[in-house]
Amino acid sequence: MSKTILPATLGELKKSGHKSKGIKDEMRDNLILKLKQGDPTFPGIVGYEESVIPDTERAILSRHNILFLGLRGQAKTRMARQMIELLDEYIPVIAGSETNDDPLHPLSRHAQELIAEKGDATPVAWLHRSERYGEKLATPDVSVADLIGDIDPIKAANLKLAFADERVIHYGIIPRSNRGIFVINELPDLQARIQVALFNILQEGDIQIRGFKLRLPLDILFVFTANPEDYTNRGSIVTPLKDRIESQILTHYPKNIEDSLTITEQEADILPVQTDKVKISDLVKRLIEQVAFEARMSEMVDQKSGVSARLPIAAYENAVSAAERRAIINKEKETQVWISDLTGIIPSVTGKVELVYEGEQEGPYQVAFNLLGKAIRTQFVQYFPSPDALKKKRAQQKETDNPYRSIINWFDKGNTLDILFNVKDKEKIQLLYKVDGLYGLVKKTFPHANEKETALLMELILHGLSSYSLISKKVLDGKIEFKDLMGSMLNMGREASSFEDEEGFEQEEGY
Repeated sequence: MSKTILPATLGELKKSGHKSKGIKDEMRDNLILKLKQGDPTFPGIVGYEESVIPDTERAILSRHNILFLGLRGQAKTRMARQMIELLDEYIPVIAGSETNDDPLHPLSRHAQELIAEKGDATPVAWLHRSERYGEKLATPDVSVADLIGDIDPIKAANLKLAFADERVIHYGIIPRSNRGIFVINELPDLQARIQVALFNILQEGDIQIRGFKLRLPLDILFVFTANPEDYTNRGSIVTPLKDRIESQILTHYPKNIEDSLTITEQEADILPVQTDKVKISDLVKRLIEQVAFEARMSEMVDQKSGVSARLPIAAYENAVSAAERRAIINKEKETQVWISDLTGIIPSVTGKVELVYEGEQEGPYQVAFNLLGKAIRTQFVQYFPSPDALKKKRAQQKETDNPYRSIINWFDKGNTLDILFNVKDKEKIQLLYKVDGLYGLVKKTFPHANEKETALLMELILHGLSSYSLISKKVLDGKIEFKDLMGSMLNMGREASSFEDEEGFEQEEGY
C-alpha cells in the first residue's frame, strides 16, 4: 500500500478496518509468513543457521524478550538490528505523539486528550519500520533519566504546570521506543540501580519517574546483548532482571573456515580500484582466516575475552592494502597478495587480541607473528605433504623420497634467499626459481597452476618449511631472509659467544 493513500485521520483509520496488533504478535505473524514462504529470516548472518537463528526464531514465536550472550564480534547487535525486517512496513500513530501512541489504543495523556478534543478528526501519521528501532550502549554514566525519563522544569515553566502534573515529564529513550524494538548493548555495564529500574517495565508495564507512578503498558520487544566475561570483570546482570528476560541465546564464532571466509568477504570494505589492481587467492584468504582460528586456541591469548570476527576482516583489508602499496611504489598495473605481504596484517592482529600474562611477556608483535606462523603451518599441509609425517616414515623410505630434500639441500649448501617486501612481482618470481626443487615440487603437485599461482605456492613452501623448522626464516627490516637452519643456529651461537666476550671485556674494564 502506498504511503500517500494511507488513512490520515482516526475516522479514516476506523473505516479502513485496521486492527491494532502488539509488536510481539506482529513480529510473530511476519516470521511465520517468512518461514512458510521459505524466505531467509536473517539474511547475511553466516554460521548461525543451525544454532542461533533457530533459537531466535523460537524466542520470537514465543513472544519473548531476548538476551544474546556471547563474546565480542559474534554479530549480536547485527542480529538485533535485522529484526526490523520482521516488523510491518508502516504502522499508524497519533501525529505528534512522543510515545508512538496507537490511535485505537492511546497510551499517553497527550494522545488521550487529543482524541477527546478532536475525535475522528484526530490526525494520524504513519511510522516506517526503520523508525521503530532504538538502541543504547550501556555505559556507567547512563542514568534513569536517559532510559525512562525525568521531570522537565523548562516544560513546566512554558506550560505553566505544577510539578505534580504528569505533562511535565520528559520521556526517556525507552518510552519513546514504544511499539518498537529497543536494544541495550553490553547490559552488564549498566549500573545495578539502573537495571533495577527496568524490572517493572519488563514485567508490569509501568514506569516510575521521580514521584510519579505511571501505568504505561509499553509495547516493546527488548533485546539485550552481553559478554560472559563482563559478569566477572566490569559488572553483572542482576538476577531479578535476568529472570525477567525470557530467552537467553548463546552466540559463537564461526565453526569452520568456510563460514569465516564468507563473513570476511561479505564484510571487508575493499574499494573497486583495489579489486581491479590486487588479486587475492583462496590460499591467502585461508591463511588470514586461520590466524583468527589459531588466536582462539592460543595459550597466549585471553580466551575469555574472545577473538572478534573483526580480526580477519581488518587483516584482509590490510593484506590487500599492503599489496596495493607495493604495486603503487613499483608502478605495477596489477599484482597479487603474496605471503610476504601478510606481515602487513600484524597491526590488525595486535589490536584485536587480549593477551594473558605470558603473552604480555612475549610481546604483542611477537605473539602476532607466532600466530601467523602457526596459521601457515596449519594450512601448509592442506596443499603439500606434512613434514612431520615424512619424519615418521623416514625409516621405511629412501632419502630421495623426501619431496623437500633438494630444497633443504640448496640452503644447506650456504645459499640464502632474501625477499624484499617491496620487490616487483617479476623479480620475486625470478628469485623463487633460484631455489632447487621448488618449481618442480609445485608443478608435480599442482600441474595446472598458472605462473602467478605457481610462484605463490613456491613461496608457501618456503614459509611452510620454516614453520616446521626445516629451514630458517628471519623477518628483518624491509625483507624476509631464508637460509639453512644449522647455519643460522651456529651463527646465533657465535653471536651469543661474541656478545658474552664483549660483555666480559666491558666488565673487566669497569672493574
